[in-house]
Amino acid sequence: MRFDAELTVAEAFAAGHSGNLAYDLVDQALVWLNGYNVAPVVQYDQNVAVEKLMTIAEQINRAPRDATLTIEGTNVSWTPSQTGRTVDILATLEGLENIIRSLDSGAEVPLVIRETPPRIVDAERAARKAQIALSSPVTLIARDESGQALGPWTASQSQIAQILKPELVAHPEGGYAYDISLDMNVFSGFLETLAPGLLRAPQDARFSFNPELRQLQVIQPSVPGRALNIPQTLARMEAAVFLEGERTAEMAFDYELPRFHDGVTAAELGITELVSQATTYYSGSTQPRRDNIAQAASRFNGIIIPPGEEFSFNEWIGDITPEAGFVEGKVIVGGRTIDGVGGGVCQVSTTAFQAAFYAGFPILERYAHGYQVSYYNAGEGPGMDAAIYTPDLDFRFLNDTPYHLLIETSVYPGNDAIQFRFYSTNPGRRVIKEGPVIENVRPPAPTVYEPNPNLQPGQSLQVDWAAEGKDVRVTRVIVDNNGNELRRDVFVSHYQPWGAIIQVHPSAMPNA
Repeated sequence: MRFDAELTVAEAFAAGHSGNLAYDLVDQALVWLNGYNVAPVVQYDQNVAVEKLMTIAEQINRAPRDATLTIEGTNVSWTPSQTGRTVDILATLEGLENIIRSLDSGAEVPLVIRETPPRIVDAERAARKAQIALSSPVTLIARDESGQALGPWTASQSQIAQILKPELVAHPEGGYAYDISLDMNVFSGFLETLAPGLLRAPQDARFSFNPELRQLQVIQPSVPGRALNIPQTLARMEAAVFLEGERTAEMAFDYELPRFHDGVTAAELGITELVSQATTYYSGSTQPRRDNIAQAASRFNGIIIPPGEEFSFNEWIGDITPEAGFVEGKVIVGGRTIDGVGGGVCQVSTTAFQAAFYAGFPILERYAHGYQVSYYNAGEGPGMDAAIYTPDLDFRFLNDTPYHLLIETSVYPGNDAIQFRFYSTNPGRRVIKEGPVIENVRPPAPTVYEPNPNLQPGQSLQVDWAAEGKDVRVTRVIVDNNGNELRRDVFVSHYQPWGAIIQVHPSAMPNA
């Protein structure tokens, strides 16, 4: 006789179980039927198994959690990510049923766990970068041509905090991770305001010509020009923000080499000989006038005028101000002599004009003085002066040769003389001066007396001398080496009559 018995999952649980669901079901069934010597028929209630698995899943299941990064002011915090997991009940039931069918009481039913990675897997690295970025200020420096540090300019921690940009980037193992970038455009405007003050135009070297060696000698080294490179400077600042320790960035510059650097040679510039020179005299000048002559002459010593370019006296003289080294003296303005800064500068422009005259360069702009000045009549005579008054009156000429022109100046205090020397290559021309032709001569104006409280009664000081009025014409004839005329230039000067000016104590003034 055959005896069939049934053991439900509920009965197995009621009898106690070990935690291995399949083992408990099968083992309890075998124990119950052990004394009956019958073949067991095992049935189980799947709903009970599902409920049990759901209870287990509640303890195991968890949602994925993204890593987080928070930056508040200069404070940085972060949380790690967490992988999600879920018990796959259907897959686990399938494994359970297979074991029950095999009646293998020693088999284990592994829980089938499904993992869900977080979307954002890492924030720790970004948090560390942000902490480094906010650890201390960043210092920006520059250097001048001598290597001395300029600035410094400082980006504070709070300013750095404003440019931090957390962003999500692809993670090598999947998902995303936080990273930190910087919005450096915040500093662009600041650098643009600094750029003009750091701009430096290239400065050509200045030279003298050695006639024996026929070579140039540097008397003032060249200086390369530079302009602030804002993108590169921002890149250096960005790198410094993420540095630990010293956080200093040096500004980046674009450099421009000057046309006439220290190594340029006379041969490549076509400077081979003295093509003209002029000397004028200032005997009797006051000390301020002497000082201004020396100051002005120094502005032209060693400069080079390339082929086809203009020489402008006002451009090279620059500002005629006390800040530029000039002092107050007698100047001619509006046809009269007054006290002003820069008296004596016209002695220099007159000497430059005479050198350009004899070099044959086309004269583009030249003005005669309002009246004859005794300093300029010595030597070449009347009609060979050149008045300047920045910025309105200039003296200009053109280097019309294919060779560079080197200008040298010298002041000889012992001889009361100033000299301009022009070095280049003569293109094959000579200069012949005709005149001066003097016409329409008029007597000097009456003497003018001016009060000077610094003088003692009975003392007098003559500050200007009487001069006839006249019209003067000087002709320059330029010929080639065979005497053929190439060009004829006429320079006309109209001088008004001028009276002597004598300063006396106020009590000695006429009609005082």
